[in-house]
Amino acid sequence: MSILEKAQQLQQMMEQGQMNEAFEQFYHEDVRIIEGPSGEVRNGKQAQREAIKEWQSSIKEVHGAGVGSICSNEANNTTTAESWIDVTFQNGNRWKMEEVAIQKWQDEQIIEEKFYYNMPGQ
Repeated sequence: MSILEKAQQLQQMMEQGQMNEAFEQFYHEDVRIIEGPSGEVRNGKQAQREAIKEWQSSIKEVHGAGVGSICSNEANNTTTAESWIDVTFQNGNRWKMEEVAIQKWQDEQIIEEKFYYNMPGQ
């Protein structure tokens, strides 16, 4: 399976609400996650599991989500995914987040992912 096909399967699982299952299947144990806007770096799968758990607990309702495009550079083991999610948080604030993720693959899994997005109101 190409990394493009893997990235498509990952995004499909995310759209179907299978975030945790997709993470466990497609992310390397030594993954490095970089939040582009803040520069925050999380090293390792456990650190990202905790960040996902915190994100999920902050959400009251998901109104929709989707993928705009996915592309790959098979020679460099890199994929790019454009996606969005519309959520209401526990505090009642609702916003639509649009982001681009650059994913570097190693051993059939994502070893590094960097997110680019704008926070609402900025």
